[in-house]
This record gives sequence, structure tokens and C-alpha cells, in this order.
Amino acid sequence: MLTIDAYRAEFVKYLQEKITTKEPKSLYEPITYILQLGGKRLRPVLTLLTADIFNSNYKKALNAALAIEVFHNFSLVHDDIMDAAPLRRGQETVHQKWNLNTGILSGDAMLISAYQLFEYYEPETFQELAKLFSKTALEVCEGQQYDVDFEIQNDVTEAEYLKMIEYKTAVLVGAAMQMGAIVAHAKQEDAQKIYEFGRLLGIAFQLQDDYLDAFGDPKTFGKQVGGDIIENKKTFLYLKALENASTEDKARLVDLFQEKSALNHDLKIEFVKQVFVKTGADQLTKKAILQYTQEAFDILNTLNLSDDKKKILIDFGKNLMERTV
Repeated sequence: MLTIDAYRAEFVKYLQEKITTKEPKSLYEPITYILQLGGKRLRPVLTLLTADIFNSNYKKALNAALAIEVFHNFSLVHDDIMDAAPLRRGQETVHQKWNLNTGILSGDAMLISAYQLFEYYEPETFQELAKLFSKTALEVCEGQQYDVDFEIQNDVTEAEYLKMIEYKTAVLVGAAMQMGAIVAHAKQEDAQKIYEFGRLLGIAFQLQDDYLDAFGDPKTFGKQVGGDIIENKKTFLYLKALENASTEDKARLVDLFQEKSALNHDLKIEFVKQVFVKTGADQLTKKAILQYTQEAFDILNTLNLSDDKKKILIDFGKNLMERTV
């Protein structure tokens, strides 16, 4: 077993070998750009780690890991277009650096490239990977649509929100781990359990991302702090604030989240964050992060893994909870 940093280094090395700028450069340069911007490489690391945990050589999972990372970044390119986001990982987004059409077309090429990476595996493994990937990719699209719908929907429930982040974010984390298990030819029951571990961890991860969007340090977070507030996203923070706010603050929140361009963004962010703190929404979000992380850890007790391997997964989950980026 390697350390998380070692898996990440091995993956980045492989990514740099495989991802090159071909012709036409106007199509492939944006792909190289977004893939080399860095990021946590959470999903591919989990694919490699899972393959190792189920007693395979992690290097056999490199193409599956790369497929997950290429797809994830494809979704970011298109998400940034939909959100009109200026920054990604502290740098210009693809559509901002080039243009809207380039962002759409390069993103499409990334999706196709992700599928091509499964062709390196034998037919049975290819079929399992492609089937899981197609299911997951469609769920990610569904989650993104829910996210868009919620921006103009004023009666979003907590259950609806949790379903949205499960589809938009968590299922890809679960799939990343299950792909590692598939490459390792793990038992189907174990592969499904490790998917559940990843899915629950993915929900906790997204809740942490929501928290950092409001309360993170812009120097380390890499994205525009308060972006979710500007975009009127009905995050867990917002829903908990709405649930516990005074009549006056609740009315003001609802009004603010029906506006996008007519208000001063800084004043909007400042007021909303104050309400998040006043209502305890910030602490309730932290509590939910802890809850889903613990549920993920509980899954490990049902897996026939050594204590050392379980500890690696537990430490990984704890590090996600404590992250600032």
C-alpha cells in the first residue's frame, strides 16, 4: 500500500504522460489546461487505493482512474459555463480563458475520451466499467439539472437537496471506488459495499464544499467564496438557515435568493453569512458532515478487510472532513 500522496503522484505522472495537446490545438489545449490545473485528484486516488485494498496492482487501475478524472473535469467545464463562474482552482475557467463554444466542444471531447480509456481492459471488465460509468454519468447529469431547477424553486426540501448532491457529486465518488474494485476482480458484494462507502463520503464531501463556499479562505479554496450565494443555490446551509431564521430574516433570505444581478454581491454574501451563523446553520452543516462520514465508516465494519486497510480509508475520510480546499 502507498500513501495517499504517493497514489496522487503516481496518477499525476500517468496523466501527464497520457494527456497531450493534439490537433486541432483549439480543441485539445483547453482539455490539457483544465486537467493540469491541479485539484485534489480525490476520485482517481480512490480508484487506485481501492484496487490496492482488494489485492490488485494499483497500476492496473490507472486507466479507470484517468477516465474518472477526465469525466469529472468535463463536468466542471460545463458546470462553470452554466454557473458563469470566472474561477476554477484559482485560475480562469475554460470558457473565460477561451470562449463559450470552445468550452462546450472541448467538454464533449473529454466525455468521449473518458469512455475510450475503458478499451484498455479485457471485455468482461470493460463491460462492467462501462455499465457503471454510463449509469453514474447519467445520474451526474440528473443531479446537475436538479441543481439548476433549485435555483428558481423556492420550496426545495432537505431531502430533495440531499438527493441532488448525491447524484451530482456523491455517486461519482462511489463509482470511483467501485471501479477500483472491479479492476481488482473483487467480489460483487464487496464492490457494492465500497461503492456505498464512497457515496456516503461523497455526500459529506459536498456538504463540506458547501460550507467552504461560504466560510472558506479564498486563497486556499480556489473558487469564488460566496459563489453559491450569488447563484441562489439552495444549499444545506441555506435550508437550515431558512428553517431556523426569524420571520424577518427568513423573508429577507427568500427575497435575496430570488435575485441575481440587481444587488450588490458583497452585501448579499455578508448578510446571508450572518444569517447562517445566527441560525446555527453553519454548525448544523458541520454536524451533518460528521454524520455522513461516520455512516461511511460504519460500512467498513461489514467489509472483510484488515485493520490496516480500514485505517487508511478512515484516515482518508477524516482528512476530507478537515480540509480547507
